[in-house]
Amino acid sequence: MSKKVSRRKFLTYMLGGTAGFLGAGLLFPMVRFAVDPVLKKGGKVEFVDVNLPVSEITETPRAVEFKIFRKDGWYQSEDGETMTAWVMKDPRQELGIVAFSPICKHLGCTVDWESNPQFKNEFFCPCHFGRYTKDGINVPGTPPTAPLDKYELQVKDGRLLIGPIAQA
Repeated sequence: MSKKVSRRKFLTYMLGGTAGFLGAGLLFPMVRFAVDPVLKKGGKVEFVDVNLPVSEITETPRAVEFKIFRKDGWYQSEDGETMTAWVMKDPRQELGIVAFSPICKHLGCTVDWESNPQFKNEFFCPCHFGRYTKDGINVPGTPPTAPLDKYELQVKDGRLLIGPIAQA
């Protein structure tokens, strides 16, 4: 028993198939446009000269500002994004220097060195009284649940270069 397709069903299938093919042809570029930046690998992060001779770094944390140029999807910042790091000598580190990110691990506020007279020799986050030791370790009993992030560092021609956040 053979089932025949009527002329009307055949035309319905053909029109539906053609419409689906044309619709996919129109939809594919739009989807690719939206998804392509997500699928691209990020650019290699370069080390940035922070204009600080290594000889000027002391054991007291010092705020150092530097600019990074980030590409986000199709947007490339022209002026760069100003970043900050707390830099100091630390003989336990490979280069004898450490650079901490100033971003509090609790809610992303900015920490400062000795900004609260009540807490000497500590990084302090004014948002929720978060505290970190000079080593960047969160003080138990305060809101932050993790230590401050550290930047990767290099020394070239006696100058400090700061790279991406070091992966823990």
